[in-house]
Amino acid sequence: MVRITEDLVRRRAEHNNCEIFSLEEISLHQIEYLDKWCRDLKILYLQNNLIPKIENVGKLKKLEYLNVALNNIERIENLEGCEELKKLDLTANFIGELSSIEALKYNIHLKELFLVGNPCTEFEGYRQFVVATLHQLKCLDSKEIERSERIQALQNYPEVKQKIREQEQAYLLKRAREKEEAQRRMQERKDKKQKQMESKHGFDSPDSLQNQENHQAEGDREQEMWRTVEDDEEDRRFWEEPTPYTPESRLETHRYIEEKRRAKDNIRESKKREKPLRTLVTAEGKVLNVNAPKLHFSLKDDEENNQVILDLAVYRHLDTSLLDVDVQPTYIRVLVKGKPFQLVLPEEVKPDSSSAKRSQTTGHLVVSMPKAKEIILAKQKVSTSVKDSDCNTLQKNARSGQVEKLEVDPSKYSFPDVTKIIQAKERIGQGPIRLQPEKITETKKSYVDFENKEDVPPLI
Repeated sequence: MVRITEDLVRRRAEHNNCEIFSLEEISLHQIEYLDKWCRDLKILYLQNNLIPKIENVGKLKKLEYLNVALNNIERIENLEGCEELKKLDLTANFIGELSSIEALKYNIHLKELFLVGNPCTEFEGYRQFVVATLHQLKCLDSKEIERSERIQALQNYPEVKQKIREQEQAYLLKRAREKEEAQRRMQERKDKKQKQMESKHGFDSPDSLQNQENHQAEGDREQEMWRTVEDDEEDRRFWEEPTPYTPESRLETHRYIEEKRRAKDNIRESKKREKPLRTLVTAEGKVLNVNAPKLHFSLKDDEENNQVILDLAVYRHLDTSLLDVDVQPTYIRVLVKGKPFQLVLPEEVKPDSSSAKRSQTTGHLVVSMPKAKEIILAKQKVSTSVKDSDCNTLQKNARSGQVEKLEVDPSKYSFPDVTKIIQAKERIGQGPIRLQPEKITETKKSYVDFENKEDVPPLI
C-alpha cells in the first residue's frame, strides 16, 4: 500500500487549487497525518482500502461525513473528537463488538449510521440495541427510526443488552479460532511456495540443476506454456476453495491478486529486456535496409537537379518532434517514434546539403539529397520552331542594318574582343534575295550586242 504524503494530499486536492489547509473534501486510501494537514475537512472518503482500525481522525473537529466502507474494521473507536460528525458509513466491515457503538454517544450531531454487511447485524436484538443506545440517531441502515420504535427499544433495553453481550462473547471466541486457522493456512501456503521455488531453482539435488538446464534447452515457448497451465490450475484452486468471510481472507485475496499482478509485470519486463535490438549495421560494416515502422516509401533519382529524393509516407497526424532524420553519404536513417527506417542509397550524396520537409496535406516526409558526383549534362537540341524564330530575328536585324554582337564578360574570361577582329565594311551586293533579279535584268539591258554562241563554253 502506498504511504500517504503531503504531496499526495495536494494532488488529491486539485478541486481546491492544491491547498490543503482549507480543504473540506478528499478521497484517500489512508488517514495518516490528515488531522495535522487538513483540519477543516468536512467530507472524507476512505472506502475499500483494507484499513484495520479507525485512527488519526480525532482532531478533525469540522468533519461531517466519514465513509470507511469495505475495510477490515472490527470495532468503532477514536471518533469522540469529531464533534460535528453527522453521517458515518461502516458498510461491509467486520464489526462484531456491537457494544463499541457506545463510543458514538459523544457525537451528539450524529444522525445517520450504516452497519449493513457487518457480523453484528446478525445478532438478535441488533437494531433495538443501537436505537436504544444512540438517542440522537435518526436513521439506521437507510431506515428511519420512528418514535414508537425508540420507546419500545428503551423498554426492552436491559434484556436486549444482556443478549448482545452473550452473542459478542461467542463471536470473539469464533474470531480467535478463525485467526489461528488463518495463520496456519498462511504458513502452509508459505511452505508450499518455498518448495516450489526450491524445485525451480534446483536446490533439492544436483540432478535437479541438470534437469533445469535440459528444460531450458527445450525452448522458452514450452516453459511459457507450462507456466500458463500451472497458473491457471493455481487460480482455479484458489478461487474455488471455500474460505470463511474474515479480515484475514480479504487480506489473503488482496495479496494473491497483487502477487499475480507483479508476476505478470515481471514477465512483461523480462520480455522487453530479452527482446534483441534490431541490427542496422552488420559486424562487417554492411548497412542493412530496415523498415521497422512499416511505412510506404519511394526513392526517386532526379537527374535534372542531380539529386536523390526520398518520399516517406509518415502518418499524417504524427508530431514532427517524433521524427529524427540522419543522412549519411551512403544511406539514410529515419527514426519514427523510435522505430528505425534505414535505406541504402544508390549513389553517394552530400549530407550537409540535404534537406527534409513535411507535406502539410499528406504528412509525408520528403528528403532531398544532392549527389556527391557532379554530372555535366549534354547540350539540348533546339527545336525547329526555335530555329525559325531565330532566323526571323536575324533577317529583321539585317533589314534594319543592326549587327548582333556577342556579349562577353572580360572579368571572367581572357578571350579577345571578337567584335574588333574584322573591320566593318559596307555591305555591297548583300541585300535581300528579292533584289537580285533586278540586277540581272539590268545586265541584260547593258549588253544589247551580246551574241550567244553554242560552240563557246559559258564563263563561270
